[in-house]
Amino acid sequence: MAKLNQIIAVEKGVRAKSLQDVTAAHQKVQKPALLAGIARTYQPKDEEGEQLPPESTRVQVQAEDVLRETAASLTRLFDVTATKDWANRTARADVVVDGRTILAEVPVGYLLFLEKQLGEVQAFVKKLPVLDAAESWALDPSTDWWKTEPVRTIRTKKVPRNHVKAEATEKHPAQVEVYHEDVPIGYWTTVKFSGALPARRVNELVERVEKLQQAVKYAREEANGAEVIDQRAGDAVFGYLFG
Repeated sequence: MAKLNQIIAVEKGVRAKSLQDVTAAHQKVQKPALLAGIARTYQPKDEEGEQLPPESTRVQVQAEDVLRETAASLTRLFDVTATKDWANRTARADVVVDGRTILAEVPVGYLLFLEKQLGEVQAFVKKLPVLDAAESWALDPSTDWWKTEPVRTIRTKKVPRNHVKAEATEKHPAQVEVYHEDVPIGYWTTVKFSGALPARRVNELVERVEKLQQAVKYAREEANGAEVIDQRAGDAVFGYLFG
């Protein structure tokens, strides 16, 4: 059993670390190169054609993993703040979304904290990377990445050709013009990979945040304004938001 002053003492440090972690997560998902992957294989047009090794790039960042890491970091902050506010609570109200009680008997101080934090969560969620709508994506169960269907493209090589502009005569040599022609020599088969999210997933997350924001504001309006028991509010909040 901890004392309230102990919780207040550690809250500032927890808040600073949480901000650092969320900033790092935000920067990570804003780097498209880390979310993208590709696999290319090459097949020469004939047996004598040049053999090229396959090329591949692994997805280094997966948005769902970043969501889990961010939730874990923020859960500690939410729990420490909840423990402090529950100890000081006077007026309180339930946070209810679509008939479901997300948090019960929440004090006004924590409702104000939730309003501010959910605004930051909303900004984070709205900037989550979305799969390119120009491509058709399917979830690959072997990697848990999104991938496209293979696309086959031709590899060409410029081959010099001679164009006789004038035939040779007894007095003049032939007039020949050299030009280059693109000749198919093989085929690339390309599959694109991504760790981004489907638009419907991002829209769903945004809707959940907005619903919870409205519920928190309503709960604050409904409310009137020693030793502490550890609270576990973070799991409930992020279990709903990112679950």
